[in-house]
Amino acid sequence: MKIRDKILIQKFYVIVFNGIFLALGLMLLMFGLWLLLDRSNFFSVLLSSGENQLVPYISCILLGIGSAITFTSALGFLGSVLEIKRLLVTYMSFQILVFVTQMAILVLIFVKKEEVHNQWNNRIDEVISEYGNESLSEQEPVWNILNAVQHKMECCGRYNITQWERNKNKDNSTQIPCSCTKSGLKKWFCNVSRDSTYSMGCEEHLSKWFENNILILTAISISLLITQVLLITLTGQLLRNIRKNNIWPNES
Repeated sequence: MKIRDKILIQKFYVIVFNGIFLALGLMLLMFGLWLLLDRSNFFSVLLSSGENQLVPYISCILLGIGSAITFTSALGFLGSVLEIKRLLVTYMSFQILVFVTQMAILVLIFVKKEEVHNQWNNRIDEVISEYGNESLSEQEPVWNILNAVQHKMECCGRYNITQWERNKNKDNSTQIPCSCTKSGLKKWFCNVSRDSTYSMGCEEHLSKWFENNILILTAISISLLITQVLLITLTGQLLRNIRKNNIWPNES
């Protein structure tokens, strides 16, 4: 096969895989923006407590990687289409740098997974203790999210209904959140019998939701790593053939 034909085929595959790489990077970028801008989402609420503000750090990491991938993809597209050797070399260098960063983040996800999960559970307990406190009216959006979770998932408390006994903001000890029942009342607490409440805790549902989100991020990271290996290999072959074509133009 002529060198020029090899170059055209390799350019095609580089552009295709570069497009996949860009799409995955944009997914990380959008997820980072969502965490940063929408502080009322459930993920942000459960990972933002006191001095342990994990969400801004996670958002910055995702935004940084997403931006780097977008910039790198632009270099790869221009370098492959215009056959500019310097851009292709720069593209490969950035790919290797992003690859190493991705590997570090993937390891960090598994190392910090339990720590994040523990903070998650502690935050839920904290929200339950503060729920309905009139002096903490700024926390109402958080309580509304908890209500929505309990009502939608038909659960009560993190592990069961008895957890609400630690809440000191009720008028009497028998009250429970209205969202723990099938009641449609728009109040923080209701006077209902225990028989008409949701008996199962929300921890199982929340843990499953947490695990699913970790799996999604892990799947995106692994997909990025595989795509990067292919791109680095293809770009190296393309660069080598472009150099050969410049040395022996008659073979094209």
